[in-house]
Amino acid sequence: MPIGARNSITDVAGVAVGHCTLTEGDLRTGVTAVVPHGGNVFRDKPLAAADVLNGFGKSVGLMQVEELGQLETPILLTNTLSVGTCSTALVRRAIAANPDIGRRTSTVNPVVCECNDGHLNDIQALAVTEAHAFAALDAAGPEFAAGAVGAGAGMSCFGFKGGIGTSSRRMTLDGAEYHVGVLVLANFGRAGDLRLPDGRRMGVAGPMATERGSVIVVVATDIPLEHRQLRRVIRRAGAGLAWAGSFWGNGSGDLAIGFTTANRIDHDGKGDIAPLRVLNENRIDLPFLAVAEATQEAVMDALAAAPTTVGRAGHRRLGLRDAPGLRG
Repeated sequence: MPIGARNSITDVAGVAVGHCTLTEGDLRTGVTAVVPHGGNVFRDKPLAAADVLNGFGKSVGLMQVEELGQLETPILLTNTLSVGTCSTALVRRAIAANPDIGRRTSTVNPVVCECNDGHLNDIQALAVTEAHAFAALDAAGPEFAAGAVGAGAGMSCFGFKGGIGTSSRRMTLDGAEYHVGVLVLANFGRAGDLRLPDGRRMGVAGPMATERGSVIVVVATDIPLEHRQLRRVIRRAGAGLAWAGSFWGNGSGDLAIGFTTANRIDHDGKGDIAPLRVLNENRIDLPFLAVAEATQEAVMDALAAAPTTVGRAGHRRLGLRDAPGLRG
């Protein structure tokens, strides 16, 4: 399918991404923020959904997203042991903008997703602070780096250096242009299982290698979808991961979370009925394919952008760009 102008999740108008990266000493970690629009997300909630392919993970907020079908905060990505810190940062930021939270109105549902970067990062240092989460949120914009940045600083993918990747697809519906954008935090896949788009296999697998990684797929779209449709759409991220060589192993945390900027819920709405637009189900194969293609390409983007990295205790991950036999 055709790609968007940036080939990025930020091809969906209003979506912004920011990073805060920590690479001092044995630290190879950070925070990545995905902001769905430039307004007050708590009061203007994008319709959202989550889908868990394999639930070996420690994310926060997915249960309420699935129950209510709404996103109330930006999405933060970080390492496994920093989820609580980033969750508190989102709560503080939401309360600062909405002093009625927890007093005159409902509490807020922060959404934080994680992968374990402990091979390259001193994860026990608990180095990520609320200030780092705020820095990622404040840095969010339409242009952002990929690879070993933000939450991706210490991640590994198919035995190579992984991290942040992104891609997008565009389509025409009823004469108007729409986008599906994907951002991945790629920390998954057995060494030797990577399949490049041209069919080549990369890397050497060890005997009886196990899959113990994780991947977070964030999907954004401006297509008007309702919650059930959105969940069906983001589930197709699994096809893109499979095309890249993953089978979502027993010890892998693989999930997708997505939102549409086209349907929003007004926190202060007074009417009994809320107007929503819905995609004709006969056309839903277009966003299905878009998510699958963009997810596979976002994984490749993360691998292509990440350099060879040495981290905690001298542990090393080869960047795919430096892999023998990649060219030719």
